[in-house]
Amino acid sequence: MGTGAIGGYVGARLATKGADVTFIARGRHLAAIRERGLQIQSPLGDVHIDPAAATDDPAAVGPVDVVLLGAKLYDVEAAARAIPPMLGAETAVVCIQNGVDAPDIVGRVCGRAHVVGGVVMINGEIAAPGVIRHNAMNRLTVGELDGSPSGRLERFAALASAAGIETALSREIGLEIWRKFLLLAPMAALSAMTRVPLAGIRQHPETWRLAEQGMREVVAVAHARGIGLTDEDVQRTLALVEGMPATWRASLAVDLEQGRRLEVEWLSGAVCRLGQAAGIDTPFHRVALGALRPHAAGAGAATPA
Repeated sequence: MGTGAIGGYVGARLATKGADVTFIARGRHLAAIRERGLQIQSPLGDVHIDPAAATDDPAAVGPVDVVLLGAKLYDVEAAARAIPPMLGAETAVVCIQNGVDAPDIVGRVCGRAHVVGGVVMINGEIAAPGVIRHNAMNRLTVGELDGSPSGRLERFAALASAAGIETALSREIGLEIWRKFLLLAPMAALSAMTRVPLAGIRQHPETWRLAEQGMREVVAVAHARGIGLTDEDVQRTLALVEGMPATWRASLAVDLEQGRRLEVEWLSGAVCRLGQAAGIDTPFHRVALGALRPHAAGAGAATPA
């Protein structure tokens, strides 16, 4: 549901192992998939699903075992409202969004029992309509929100692993989601505000210190919500960023430069919103939200109030 870089990549890999996959897309991307199939260019081996079942109408699909929800954060609620025709009694809706809000949004619309938490560490992009370029990383973690064992996720993880995706089950998926948020919210903001590759952020002490400040604000907000992030998580995340490629840039920065809508309201904006509700000041993320909000609606669109 949302055949972008990640959803398309995972769906195509699953299809190679015989899964009955329908790609829900729109516009030129949908037209290209219908005409030429879905192509994946990957250092792990190229994939071409042709013919590929593709539609822009979820109601035409009918009940399924798994909905992999790949919509951007600003489209999650609209996407969730289109999902119910695909829900059976045991359907899992796997949320793979970057922030921490998607499971609650989808749960309100589709029912919390259907919602599954997901953490994706896969880097890719739509290279052209109908063509997805997988660049690096290949890991997917899923888990039931209540931490319970899950036959439906065991079956899904077995299929995804057989398809070549490093797939893990977690009994603490909420914590895993926040651990990714600890990395992404500060680094996406820094990448977008500085508009330089990661090397430029790391080489300036004043800029690099902001990464840790942003992470510690996320930890403070997490603690207020009963999420067990620790100083060790901060140090581990900083070490991870130190080891990332010098050329890395966040998708938020790429979207900003290309005039697309931004997910900032659900990244730094979420840190500010949840911090304010808990009485916690979040100055780094407050500045990031203020700096990026004028661009949030994309080029040529009215800025949201």
